[in-house]
Amino acid sequence: MSTAPAPQTPQDNLPAHTPERKRRWPLLAACATAACLAGGLWWTWYARAAMPTGHAQRGTPVSVAPVQQRDMPITVTALGTITAANTAVVHARVSGTLLGLGFKEGEPVRAGQELARIDPEPYRIALAQAEAQLARDQAQLTNARADLKRYEGLVAQDAAPRQQLDTQQATVRQLEATVQGDDAARRNAQLQLSYTTVTAPIAGLAGLKQVDVGNTVAPTDANGIVSIAQTRPAAVVFAVNADSLPAMRERQARHEPLGVQAWDRGASRLLAQGEVASIDNAIDLTTGTVKVKALFPNTDDALFANQPVSVRLQLGTVAQAVVVPTAAVLRGSSGLYVFVLQGDAKVAMKPVKLLASDGDASAIQGDVHPGGKVVVDGTDRLRDGAMVEIIDRATAAAGPASGAASGTRWQHRRANREAAGS
Repeated sequence: MSTAPAPQTPQDNLPAHTPERKRRWPLLAACATAACLAGGLWWTWYARAAMPTGHAQRGTPVSVAPVQQRDMPITVTALGTITAANTAVVHARVSGTLLGLGFKEGEPVRAGQELARIDPEPYRIALAQAEAQLARDQAQLTNARADLKRYEGLVAQDAAPRQQLDTQQATVRQLEATVQGDDAARRNAQLQLSYTTVTAPIAGLAGLKQVDVGNTVAPTDANGIVSIAQTRPAAVVFAVNADSLPAMRERQARHEPLGVQAWDRGASRLLAQGEVASIDNAIDLTTGTVKVKALFPNTDDALFANQPVSVRLQLGTVAQAVVVPTAAVLRGSSGLYVFVLQGDAKVAMKPVKLLASDGDASAIQGDVHPGGKVVVDGTDRLRDGAMVEIIDRATAAAGPASGAASGTRWQHRRANREAAGS
């Protein structure tokens, strides 16, 4: 028994590419587009819901500092090098074998202190010879003077010729000159003997020894025995802009001391305080600067010769100035400005004029008042009227760690929502 074929509908007899089937494709595309848009909107809403509350309203994170009012010194900064007030290279003044040294390398020495001893025996012998020569000639002079006295008596009695008296007088004068020469030779021998003890010509710090005990030293040695640097006081020579010269000369005319501070190269540690001693007599046309020499007592020996330092020269003081951190003062196309905190959420850009700067603090003039707050960190993303969020610098430094913790909390919150939905 055979099965009858199913009846065919009119649609089954239509060709594959009929106009009715072609009309289905736009409808399917529209449905797919609508589904994508709905999915995108849902994902946006879900991501915002998972983010911490208030993130959308958060402003630019910044750090602020208070505005102060106090006396502000007007300073000029420069780089300089410590130089010794006096430097002496101690040489031997006589030749001989070095028997000993009387100083410690790098330690202070006094003026007149024994530094070295040279073998004195050859010079003692020379002194003995000079003394013997002097004694012999003094004896001859004594005898000649006695003969002269006898001749004067004989001539007075016409018992001796006048010529013999004149000859004896010349002999006495000759022996007197010989004795004077012998005495000079004796004193020179004493001086040469004293040179066998080498003493410090100035007080200061002794350097490294240039010769060892047992070697022969001579006045012609290039390096000498040791060098001494007198660093009490210590001097520093530095260059300042010629524009500062009138203020310096004015204070010198009033006999007011110009204070100078010596800091380490990083300007983080104060080494010594002193005063300006002298100013050069000409301006360097190449650099437009003038050299200044300052002296420091250096009683604690904190300064060494040839030590590089950062110098701060105080030219005056701005009384009761408005002072802000130097980091808050910014430079733009229209000049200097600062961002002042308005309330708790916005900042205003205020143009200012720089009066003085001293390291981390600057005195300004403008629409900035004591007691206010200025932005010191995060200024690169600010504009006038921008919304801000105040954070301290410790929080800003811990930014990467706090960001990682926030991301972890967001992931946990998302996982909880997905578990609740399932």
